[in-house]
Amino acid sequence: MMNYEMEELMQIVGKLVQQYTAHESTSVTYEKAEQFMEAVLYCIHENEQSGCHALVSAERIPARQAYETGLPRVEDKVKKALELYHELLPEFVSFGNECLYDTVVKGLPEFFKWYDIQFEPQNTILTLDYPLLKDLSGYTGIDKIYEYIVCIGLEQKFLKAFPEDAVIRILARYNAQYEEMIDNLCEIVLTAVLGHILAKKPWSEADFQEEDYQHIREILLQEDPESVRGESGNASAAGDIRRRLKNRVRAFAETYCEGSRELTEYLTDAVDGIVVRLKNAAEHGMLGRVL
Repeated sequence: MMNYEMEELMQIVGKLVQQYTAHESTSVTYEKAEQFMEAVLYCIHENEQSGCHALVSAERIPARQAYETGLPRVEDKVKKALELYHELLPEFVSFGNECLYDTVVKGLPEFFKWYDIQFEPQNTILTLDYPLLKDLSGYTGIDKIYEYIVCIGLEQKFLKAFPEDAVIRILARYNAQYEEMIDNLCEIVLTAVLGHILAKKPWSEADFQEEDYQHIREILLQEDPESVRGESGNASAAGDIRRRLKNRVRAFAETYCEGSRELTEYLTDAVDGIVVRLKNAAEHGMLGRVL
């Protein structure tokens, strides 16, 4: 973010104070002033993220101009997020999981109801209890909500590639109380998919047998999946495993999920972490707990 003098920023904060108090006062609490400063910086950052600032030139745009350009960008993102949400909701399936249902169906409308674009755009409002495969800890406000809705949409597209009863069967095998768990459903199903690939097991054969676990264990324990290259500089066996799995996931997304590039990236980015967890389970004889 461009560096602006505090005096320049405080002038914008002063305007917000006047609007907040309906011009009846020029002072607010320290906490409220800090909130307004964060609001100003949020809008300036939104302007810079949109590419509408003058980084390509030697001229530095005034803070007030950056703020006034960024504010409608925040408004536009709220509208786009709401549109995405309305597109998602009619065919949304929670597969009986309460956390997913409560977060998407009950929680997100509350964000749009209470979100304060002018005085507190940095406030995400919701805790977003349902976890994603993507880390959104660096986002706040509408930026986080927008990305969250996008990710939920991608996960729904992936999960709907399977019959609903098949998804529920996988979830129930993972956790008999899957309705109450706070886990990412997409990750559980993707882990099952990777297990079938590793075991060379047809999808029609839903349940894993001991020989399947043994085969998966032998593959995973060849080499540490954290290591991408061996001492000789050749690609490690584990690195080959991860690349093969990512290629298979990519092919699956292209075939059954409309070839979505965003979904492909979303799923393949999760493969490394899943392989590490599978290897850890294999080392401790607990593959049956995750597959």
